Amino acid sequence: MNLYFRFFSMMLTSWFKSAIDIFAPFTTRHIVWPSDLDLLGHINNGRYFTITDNVRVEMMIRAGLWQAIRKEKFYPVIAGETAQFRKPLLPFQRYEIVTRFSGWDDKFLYVEHTFKSKRGVHALLMVKIRIISDSARRISPKEMLDLIPDADVDAINVCHIVDKWNESSLNHWQQLES
Repeated sequence: MNLYFRFFSMMLTSWFKSAIDIFAPFTTRHIVWPSDLDLLGHINNGRYFTITDNVRVEMMIRAGLWQAIRKEKFYPVIAGETAQFRKPLLPFQRYEIVTRFSGWDDKFLYVEHTFKSKRGVHALLMVKIRIISDSARRISPKEMLDLIPDADVDAINVCHIVDKWNESSLNHWQQLES
């Protein structure tokens, strides 16, 4: 229930907040609620991913991209996720998430989420996103990003970390299939 409240609250308030540049780092502020906790008394590992889902939707709404992709009947779907955890987030602790594009290639968008507080960096999540249409047609990231007014999306700027992640994932899948 807590997640629905967070989602609907974010959806309602996002429309009234200032517009953002989708290519600039985007910071949101949060608090750890008791419903976010696991049996060890810190934020549940899976909750990180759920919270970042909401952050990405807010980012797209405030950048004007959400309306454009809904009009075109495009849907962002998660193709891969990875996380690294350094410090636990504890009950009622305030933290922020800094979200930024790590780049895109001909198939995927890459988004990085960094969880921070006064105590330092707590977690880093990387997300690989594929864009599809309602007819299941695969949409290139450039085609979707071209929907943003005045956006310069000609450069494909995947960072080396993403390249290593993709290479590692490909090797892993090949081992599983052999």
